[in-house]
Amino acid sequence: MTGALVAGLVAGYGIAVPVGAVATYLVSLTARTSLRTGVCAALGVAIADGLYALVATLGGAALAAALRPVLVPLRWACALVLAILAVRGAVTAVRHHRAQRLTTGSTPPSPPSPARACLTLLGITLLNPTTVIYFAALVLGTRATDAASPLEQGVFVLAAFAASASWQLLLAAGGALLGRVLTGRRGRLVTALVSSGVILTLAVRIPM
Repeated sequence: MTGALVAGLVAGYGIAVPVGAVATYLVSLTARTSLRTGVCAALGVAIADGLYALVATLGGAALAAALRPVLVPLRWACALVLAILAVRGAVTAVRHHRAQRLTTGSTPPSPPSPARACLTLLGITLLNPTTVIYFAALVLGTRATDAASPLEQGVFVLAAFAASASWQLLLAAGGALLGRVLTGRRGRLVTALVSSGVILTLAVRIPM
């Protein structure tokens, strides 16, 4: 039982801690909206990681074999989605900046709802080839899960989800603090443009 718990925590933190395009978008989204939206988005990422951990424990090597032919399309799909989000974020930030400069008291664009943020990050993470490859390799690299009891498998999945959720929530909290610090019009513009540039760069490198 303890072994399954530790393995799940290691697996969850192993996929969550490296900062990539998804993490960058999560921080940027929270900084531009609210902590509530960021928390829901963070849970979307963690749910996707938990689902992959669940499928990995149940599917075994068959999962890796089934995913191998579609890894390249997944890479391109993930890169495309992230690139669109990056460009959209930059364009929205510039338009909002100009609207505030030209019109006093202008209404800012409505932020995504918490539910939409959760679904968006869930979808992006499910398409993220890093997540796919990671859990596929995890299954192929260890045969311990083949002989594990259902209870141990459940502990592994819950531990992976909890580890991922704790890290994503930490990133969301950081984004909320960043949003409070950069409350000025120019500060938010610069933050959004820098974030979009980082996301776009990481997205371009995904299919390679």
